[in-house]
Amino acid sequence: MRDLLDAARDGDQNAFGQLVGPWRGELHAHCYRMLGSDAEADDAVQETLMRAWSGLHRYEDRGSLRAWLYKIATNRCLTLIEKRSKRELPTDLDASFEAEWLEPYPPSRLEWTARLSPEGRVVALETVELAFVASLQHLSALQRAVLLLRDVLAFAAREVAELLGTSVAAVNSALHRARAVLSSVQPSQQETLRKLGKSAERDLVRRYVAAWEAGDVDAIVAMLADDAKYSMPPLLQWFSGRERIRRFLLDGPLREKWRFLPVRANGQLAFGTYLWDHDRYVPGGLDVIVVRGSEIVEVVSFLEADFASFGLPEEIS
Repeated sequence: MRDLLDAARDGDQNAFGQLVGPWRGELHAHCYRMLGSDAEADDAVQETLMRAWSGLHRYEDRGSLRAWLYKIATNRCLTLIEKRSKRELPTDLDASFEAEWLEPYPPSRLEWTARLSPEGRVVALETVELAFVASLQHLSALQRAVLLLRDVLAFAAREVAELLGTSVAAVNSALHRARAVLSSVQPSQQETLRKLGKSAERDLVRRYVAAWEAGDVDAIVAMLADDAKYSMPPLLQWFSGRERIRRFLLDGPLREKWRFLPVRANGQLAFGTYLWDHDRYVPGGLDVIVVRGSEIVEVVSFLEADFASFGLPEEIS
């Protein structure tokens, strides 16, 4: 690493790329957790690396390069949160509900987790799940940063205080408050799907696709939990309970013909949905699914998702 650092300081951009490359994926996931937006996370990481490149001569090779990069990235995210206008949430949604501006996270962003231990990969995936990221947005920016740096990234309280330019007491106080807010977050989808098993998961996916493509509202509703929720970001409209969802589906979506393609988003079950438009199927939304046992408890249909980033075709014949 010392040779790469010296070369980068001498202006070798390839050396700099090798130096920071191992951390780029996890930095992006960190910024996504902080900001709730894939696009904003991309911007934050780009600026983080630009600032690291221009400030490399100020980096003191005594601590961890990873910690230094996280310091830049976290403070950049804090600045972005402070500058952007306050985003409105539906007033009657609880903290587990996704904000209408939250963006789904493509599986390609999580390829870096393959090099982690099985336990580390589970943590990485659990902490980009929709419910977790949405709940983070209900924390103050400082609480959000502290919880992620301490509980997700395992920095010590002293390290976090140094990264954020605050005291250990302030870090511990923010962490206590943040944990209290997140204590009600629903169980991890990683654990739920593991318990469900691959065979039952494939069967659930098959039945859900078949029900939608057949326009069978009874089959769709039968797969839902009694307290299921259905939302459609960026719209504020949402539905709760089987009967309300049934009425909504009959009055709207099931008037169309659909095709569904299974995919992953935020480490969860998801579907690229396509509706018939004259002579082809065109994108309708990216549906991210939350399951409890073998029942679907939430559908978040992102109406403006970038299908290409999820490896989904722009149309189906």
